[in-house]
Amino acid sequence: MSKINLMALRHSAFYTPYLMTMAGGFLKQQGLDYDYQPENAQCTVADSFFNGSCDVAQSAVATSFAALENGRQADWVHFAQINARDGFFIAAREPDLDFRWSKLQGKKVLVDHFFQPLAMLKYGLHKKNVNFQLLKVQDAGDVNQIEQAFRSGQADYVHMQGPAPQQLEYEGIGYVVASVGEAVGPVAFSSLCATSEWLKTDMATAFLQAYKAAKHYVLNAPAEEIAAREQEAGFFPEINPDVLISTIDAYQCLGCWQTELNISRSSYENLLDVFLYSGAITQRHAYEKVIQAPPIT
Repeated sequence: MSKINLMALRHSAFYTPYLMTMAGGFLKQQGLDYDYQPENAQCTVADSFFNGSCDVAQSAVATSFAALENGRQADWVHFAQINARDGFFIAAREPDLDFRWSKLQGKKVLVDHFFQPLAMLKYGLHKKNVNFQLLKVQDAGDVNQIEQAFRSGQADYVHMQGPAPQQLEYEGIGYVVASVGEAVGPVAFSSLCATSEWLKTDMATAFLQAYKAAKHYVLNAPAEEIAAREQEAGFFPEINPDVLISTIDAYQCLGCWQTELNISRSSYENLLDVFLYSGAITQRHAYEKVIQAPPIT
């Protein structure tokens, strides 16, 4: 059985269609064993592509913008969609069934300052007619530091990807009141990327067949069943099963996961709108410079 080397820019239930290629046995059905690891300081996605130790990585289309802004072509291409919406939530100290985005004005908000979550939040606020500058924005650091800061009593609201805010709600520490994905709308958010050369291989075709089956599965299976498979695979040992179920259900209901493999032009154009608004890019980079059609449909 051939082994495929898989990586993730971030490890989260948000990327369940990708994780399910492994947890659901779909890679095995295509004759593929796998090695999977999230990125860390000692082993980045970029370095792993460079040294040949990574075949496919979970990433974001926007990761290619930095190279293009500097007049270079990115070293890899984005060939399949994982998430068609932002997967971050706003959690408050208390339940608020009457939450309005304007309530964030003048409040202390712990914000994830990683390039894409920050750009999406700014754009979502803009679409809700809220000025980002009127928030008392706090930067606590990485995802773990953000969560710990909120747990310790810092800030009125926190901006986090699932299942972290769902875990806070389970423990009665915070309560999900809004979805950035709902505010922003459809967008080319998360992707799978690889080198153009690898996409020509038989392994790439086999992987895409597994991924296509995994996407169909997560769109149709109950959240309880999906969560059980992910925990059996050891992906989220620290997450309470009920929390994982509620997170997967939230992403299913939000419409993050869709049947299409390809990254549509319309979702890419929406992404450009987001990054131009935030000032993270200076021009509308051509679709063809970033995205390549998958070898199967």
